[in-house]
Amino acid sequence: MISRPPSCIVLGAGGFLGTNLCRWLVASGARVRAFGRQFLFPRELEGADVFQGDFSDPLALAAAIEGHEVVFHLVHATTPQSANRDMIGDVQRSVVSSLALLDISRTLGVKRIVFVSSGGVIYGPAKRIPTPESAPTDPISAYGVSKLAIEKYLALYEHLHGLDYRVLRVANPFGPFQIPRKHQGIIAALISRALDDESIQIWGDGTVVRDYIFVTDVIDALAAAASDQSGTRIFNIGTGQGRSLREVIAAIERQLGQTLRIEWKPARPVDVPTSVIAVERAREVLGWVPKTSFEEGLRETIGWWRSRT
Repeated sequence: MISRPPSCIVLGAGGFLGTNLCRWLVASGARVRAFGRQFLFPRELEGADVFQGDFSDPLALAAAIEGHEVVFHLVHATTPQSANRDMIGDVQRSVVSSLALLDISRTLGVKRIVFVSSGGVIYGPAKRIPTPESAPTDPISAYGVSKLAIEKYLALYEHLHGLDYRVLRVANPFGPFQIPRKHQGIIAALISRALDDESIQIWGDGTVVRDYIFVTDVIDALAAAASDQSGTRIFNIGTGQGRSLREVIAAIERQLGQTLRIEWKPARPVDVPTSVIAVERAREVLGWVPKTSFEEGLRETIGWWRSRT
């Protein structure tokens, strides 16, 4: 799309994916602005222009975006659990704020928006596993509905206004800088609780299957999406392989050399039994493939957590 490194703004730069993405962009020589309400690892953003602001504040958003060519939209105000409890608030803070972002971006001449959607909730209880991008989208959580709505508005803005975009439906990312907050990030939660010798609550019997992808592979996909020249707009980003939660627990126990203390709780209605996404489209169009094995990613993640103690 652009021969030189583009000027980029990362919305949600204070979070897990945002911190990792900003570090990669700075290392690649891009001009980077890190936008967020709070920054958990400010030292890791060295080299980026840090701009503190709230995603729901259109004036702050416009001031931050002005002069940047690529917008990485990593913000979502809720989780699959909290969105169901306050669906109106989820729409207001996530969908309406994203609509404001689209208006600001087209007005300021943004060249591309790269939006992180969810490969875990967009499809709902899929009939085809691994699930391709062409599968029906039937989310069973308000979080999934709002992610899907933002995808649809992106397509509408391209149709009406020519605003270019790419959507990455990311599976379950894990890795350094992921802090278990708001009941998200099960691998980070399991490792951190185990290292602190604390128990952890898990909903269901541990048979749910998910597609876990290491964070550096997600960052590679974000970079590929930012420069993609194809006519394709939506990509699954995962490994195409599923692991049950009990298998994840066993893998962590092997690497830590200890038994995790689990408090099993009743299953939640927002959790689909199996979520594994097909990634052939990303391989064929973006030239992207996941490079990090689950075990290797787990070792790096555990090493990062141990370095913090």
